[in-house]
Amino acid sequence: MDESIDHLTSLGEHLISSILEYKSLDTIQLLIDSGAPVWYQSEDEGTSPLHAAAYVQDTALVKYLIQNGAIWNAVDHSNHTAGDIALSFNNAEIYTLIRDAGIRSELLLAILSNDDLTESSTLVLQANDDTAAGSSTAFLSSNLRFTKDVHGQDVCYVDAGGQEVGVMMGWERKIMQETVQRLCQDHQHARHLKVLNVGFGLGIIDGLFQALPSTAPALHVIIEPHPDVLKHMRDLGYYERPGVKVLEGKWQDFVDNDEILGVGGFDVVYTDTFSENYTDLRKFFETLPNLLAGPDSRFSFFNGLGATNPLFYDVYTHIAELHLAEVGLDLEWYDVDVAEEDGEKDRWGQSREYFTVPLYRLPIGKMSCVA
Repeated sequence: MDESIDHLTSLGEHLISSILEYKSLDTIQLLIDSGAPVWYQSEDEGTSPLHAAAYVQDTALVKYLIQNGAIWNAVDHSNHTAGDIALSFNNAEIYTLIRDAGIRSELLLAILSNDDLTESSTLVLQANDDTAAGSSTAFLSSNLRFTKDVHGQDVCYVDAGGQEVGVMMGWERKIMQETVQRLCQDHQHARHLKVLNVGFGLGIIDGLFQALPSTAPALHVIIEPHPDVLKHMRDLGYYERPGVKVLEGKWQDFVDNDEILGVGGFDVVYTDTFSENYTDLRKFFETLPNLLAGPDSRFSFFNGLGATNPLFYDVYTHIAELHLAEVGLDLEWYDVDVAEEDGEKDRWGQSREYFTVPLYRLPIGKMSCVA
């Protein structure tokens, strides 16, 4: 057994070194045909054959490796993918090859696993995690802490396996401001909007809906399951606000009943939940034809899918667009610069970082126009 592992290791190291030495494609093909594993990653740096091909910027070799099972989302010891390397060289062709391989792989895995992307996917958007950060059951039974950090930023923390994780943090306000503007500006029903928001968090986006320059929504439905958040909403007076209706529970408890369907459709729908995975989000997508009032209605969600890596973020941005198209929504994307500026105070504090790409891709969806 050890001899077999040693043999594969030797072949894998030889394959990677041969690519980096820029040997011919024919030579690389012979190595792979002789058993060199395309999935191998070097022990010293975690370099894979696909990383190496991206380093030498060999488009034909990248195509060949992908066709022969190279792992598109392998990360080296510096947490870089082959796609990241292509980006660093501004090589759009190789980056697109790797990204599209990721999209195909994830969609195929979804089909093979009855649409359950998270449990089967090679891309770990959310690893198997039974803490409050990865389990809705654990999250809803956890205690939340609403506070201001040392920089005066509003934060809501949850303990996840001994580490405080931000459920929502004040730095997201810029994203929420742009989201509300895109959802509500020039809306045909601006003076009597019916708004549905799933997930209150710190209440940033709900506060912005309430402060719309035209007028507060005629109906503002908020679905929220966590008891500590519900208490926070009471403390902020949301239960007494005109036009506001708080539904205490998970969105799955309400989307098919008269409390939601009896509204006759919403002009604006937004969702930003915590500890749910992409499978849950896709199921929410499938409810949108029943939730939106018509072609003038608009939808958005907090797009944090795979947002700790540019390649992963790009792949899941495209996948979300494809899945929304399946339910009849067209998406427009708007970039929001959320990079920390030089000299800016650390916004993360002790929280696990959940969004590290510099541009937030803001999705705005509308029902497709059918001729």
